[in-house]
Amino acid sequence: MTDQLRSPDRAFGRQPLFTYDGDCGFCTRSAQFIVSVVRPAVEVEASQRLPLAELGVSERDAARAVQWIGPDGRRASGAAAIALLLRRAGPTGRAAPVWRAVGWVMAIPPVSWLAAGVYRLVAVHRHRLPGGTASCAVPSSSRRRPEATARTVR
Repeated sequence: MTDQLRSPDRAFGRQPLFTYDGDCGFCTRSAQFIVSVVRPAVEVEASQRLPLAELGVSERDAARAVQWIGPDGRRASGAAAIALLLRRAGPTGRAAPVWRAVGWVMAIPPVSWLAAGVYRLVAVHRHRLPGGTASCAVPSSSRRRPEATARTVR
């Protein structure tokens, strides 16, 4: 799986890194879709295969939302991370400009607020979605915390 998602000749740090919960079937299928259809200029990797502490991401944050780690140190999670990923779609394919536009629109309020709400809804119920299993469930402690919403940190 990792070989399909991350080219071994590229080192972390030169390109943004997008992480997902590799124990979740829904998340893994979503990552495969992103890599094969959106084709972003981003490293896409399961969080379980990364040195999260070295990247400045807690296991708890990685379990509750996708993470974006830019080479410049910019961090984002949830819908904000997906928006950043979509902006780097392409470079080829007729749909690349559409994916990029969606990424830009997702960052503009009130669309960003709606995207964050939809992301949380999907994240909390991902174990019920196609490909989801019991291991996909977001820890209950993450569901009740207000800081579990999508955010961008500089």
